[in-house]
Amino acid sequence: MDSLQQSGDGVGAFEKPSFEPDTFDLKRVGLHTDIVDEDRYERSVKRFREQKIVLPTFCELADPKVIDPDIRKDLSKIDKDSADPRNLFRVHWHNDLNGDFVSLPEHIVLPSELTGVAAPIALAFGNRFPMITAHKVLAAYACLVPRVVTGQFDPTEHRAIWPSTGNYARGGVAISRLMGCRGVAVLPENMSKERFEWLDRWITHEEDVIRTTGSESNVKEIYDACAELEKDETNFILNQFSEFANHVGHHEVTGRALENIFLNYKEKNSNLRLAGFVAASGSAGTLGAGERLKENHGAKIIAVEALECPTMLYNGFGEHNIQGIGDKHIPLIHNVTNTDVVVAISDKATDGLNLVFTSDEGKSFLVEELGASPDIVDQLRHFGFSSTCNLLAAIKTAKALDLGPDEMIVTVATDGSELYESEKTHLLENEFSEGFSSKDASAIVNEHLLGADTKNVELLDDVGRNRIFNLGYYTWVEQQGIEFSDFEVRRDQQFWKHIQKLAPVWDNLINEFNSKTGLIKAK
Repeated sequence: MDSLQQSGDGVGAFEKPSFEPDTFDLKRVGLHTDIVDEDRYERSVKRFREQKIVLPTFCELADPKVIDPDIRKDLSKIDKDSADPRNLFRVHWHNDLNGDFVSLPEHIVLPSELTGVAAPIALAFGNRFPMITAHKVLAAYACLVPRVVTGQFDPTEHRAIWPSTGNYARGGVAISRLMGCRGVAVLPENMSKERFEWLDRWITHEEDVIRTTGSESNVKEIYDACAELEKDETNFILNQFSEFANHVGHHEVTGRALENIFLNYKEKNSNLRLAGFVAASGSAGTLGAGERLKENHGAKIIAVEALECPTMLYNGFGEHNIQGIGDKHIPLIHNVTNTDVVVAISDKATDGLNLVFTSDEGKSFLVEELGASPDIVDQLRHFGFSSTCNLLAAIKTAKALDLGPDEMIVTVATDGSELYESEKTHLLENEFSEGFSSKDASAIVNEHLLGADTKNVELLDDVGRNRIFNLGYYTWVEQQGIEFSDFEVRRDQQFWKHIQKLAPVWDNLINEFNSKTGLIKAK
């Protein structure tokens, strides 16, 4: 294999801290399981009653079959992308493009003629999510709803601040509208034009879109803007990078959705094994799904980053444009010490393949030269930059681990190419000004897709995991002021197993809250 890295043996390198659930106060890391402010709670109940807002539980989002039939019937009458509170019950993986319910999350399993590997690679389509056509709307809901039903966040008092490099901020604005409050998007000024066009349609106040310096790589600038906003006590920061509810939501909802996809294929092939789960690090929320897949099926967890800014892989820095994956820091909610593989993917690869997947010349090449099914090729338009990044990381991992046809990798297509038309136009004008040809498509596919190698892949052991974990110290302890003990306790897997049990607790609070609004019967 080409330059495949294996980190050292790590024997005796670290003394792992002990997590004692009976003595550790989860409130210190923002996790509440009881009502902390009765007045705020009652005002929220009143607001939701007046605006007829019913909250779905995590259980309902994980398994939409259990959603009340009357609610599902109502959903069929409304536009999936409208600012209607009932669309909260569409914030899950079981939608089709029209917003109708499906029993199995819509996905694609790419054939070997496109991937160059024997292992089946399944990608769940994130652009089936409502309103923002990206799965980050789930993360936004997962972060806000526990704050509401515990009386921390008051929609009559607070603005919800959503720091992001794009999709989470849009998801936060959408969730805010649906939950009767005001949402503020904080994102870099150089993100795709389509993101800002969407925000212009959804915000209620012009000042609720805050453009920070830079682009995808400039996460600290977002934090700095939030630090200023936080000085106003009516601003409530919902930082996806440090909100553990983001991890819990994906563990509960995304993890089950991907598990269902795998089990569907295992029914047809009893020898099928779930070899890995891939997700770009971004906020690391989606990586929480891998925790369930690893616990239940032994899947390795593969974290992905941009090669132009290889923080995990090389302790490096730089600028990149794989929009949706962030960088230059290790998110607080990334369970690094349970991660198995790190992969870096280049801008050049995702930019080029976006052209291939969405142009007539590229699609013709894939069908006529590679023999791919036209139906499969047509579905590649549902891949945005980070979706392609996840696909390439899955291919590199399959080669690194020498996976066979009975070893599946699952991942997510976080959003679709429709969010990157302006980026595509920019690339065509600047790098393919004389036109994009089948020859160009061939060169890109052979270099980046079929030619994907095992460079910039690291199989982690304890030394590698702790090296990456320690990088987070500079962001969270030195810059953001997290208590060192709260930072350090995250090395212990018992901490993560404990917080992963919070979804049913929050579901009880959601049911009680809904009952108090009088909009549904007590459960």
